Amino acid sequence: MKKIKYIPITAMLIAFTLTSCGESKTEDGHDEATHSEKGENNSEDEGDQENHSEGEAKKVMLTAQQFEALQMEIDTLSQRYMSGYVEANGTLEVPPQNEASITAITGANVASIEVIEGDEVKKNQAVAYLSHPSIIQIQSDYLNAYSNSRFLKQEYERQKRLYEAGVASGMNFQKATADYQASTAMVNGLEAQLRQYNINVNGVRNGTIYQRVALRSPIAGVVEKVFIKTGQYVEPQTNLMEIVDTDHVHADLMVFEKDVDRVKKGQQVRFSVQSRPGTELIAEIYSVGKTFEQDPKAVHVHAEIENKGGGLIPGMYIKGRIEVDNDQTAATALPESAIITEGGRDYVFKAQREGNTWSFIPVEVTTGEKDGDWIAIRFFETPDPNTHFAFNNAYYLMGEMKKGELGDDD
Repeated sequence: MKKIKYIPITAMLIAFTLTSCGESKTEDGHDEATHSEKGENNSEDEGDQENHSEGEAKKVMLTAQQFEALQMEIDTLSQRYMSGYVEANGTLEVPPQNEASITAITGANVASIEVIEGDEVKKNQAVAYLSHPSIIQIQSDYLNAYSNSRFLKQEYERQKRLYEAGVASGMNFQKATADYQASTAMVNGLEAQLRQYNINVNGVRNGTIYQRVALRSPIAGVVEKVFIKTGQYVEPQTNLMEIVDTDHVHADLMVFEKDVDRVKKGQQVRFSVQSRPGTELIAEIYSVGKTFEQDPKAVHVHAEIENKGGGLIPGMYIKGRIEVDNDQTAATALPESAIITEGGRDYVFKAQREGNTWSFIPVEVTTGEKDGDWIAIRFFETPDPNTHFAFNNAYYLMGEMKKGELGDDD
């Protein structure tokens, strides 16, 4: 009788498990080990591709039309003092000697108006004409006085010769002298009035009577205001027009009491006006007031503008900073609109022209002090001094770059 040997179930299960692990295959007949090995190789390839992608320089391309539409501002880096200033606001003004009011010296009617507000005028240019019977009357009075004076002069000279010859009394000579001197004074007075009316004296002497007289600008400048209408009657000393010489416009800043001791003649002022957004104007202080205005308690500081250009009108509000510590260390700075924060990092954009297009490459920086709209920046690698950077639209450029990245992923 044969004996049957029983193998323990536990041992059979272990052997089956080992065999299965050694010969496991996928459904398509490939070994898992081989598949796993290939998977590791694929992962390495994908990692290499990803690292290569990250190594490539990301940039934004703008066409010439886009560049112009966005009003891109491109320039090299500059140094700027970021501290040591006094804030001061004020207005644009012109000195009193560069403003003029045109008035009527007598009651008259406005015959015509030759200019409108905003027109440029030259010195002594006619800006309006007046007419009135009184203007005609004074010319007639002058002509009569002048003719009478010529007669009295002849009589005076005749009496003088007779008196010197001893054939005329001294009384007649004295009377002729007094009459002639009185007539001369009257002629001179009427002649001065005619000149105030801007009437040609020689023309009146020759018998010409002018129906209207010209009002002339005493300075060269721009017509700021016109207060009259054609045909209107104006009283004597009525203000008819105002002329302003805008070539002499300057910054009139108000400095508060706590800062007065820090402000001196010769210091530089940086300010902006709403008519030129994004543009910084520079001026130099030439006068510091010695008395306080009571509301607010501040002194006037006058500064001559260095880069005026056009479009500066007296009365415009200005916001500025007076540099009071010129020995401060300068820092590389860009406008706030040139810097964008993305993922907790700060970037600026290097700009380069490529044919008819512009390329913008983000460059990581760290930011420092802020002075108004300007921020000090530091580079991890110092750029070439001739490198150009975008001074605005950093937010737009970063948005376009992110859109490009999303398009590549798709």
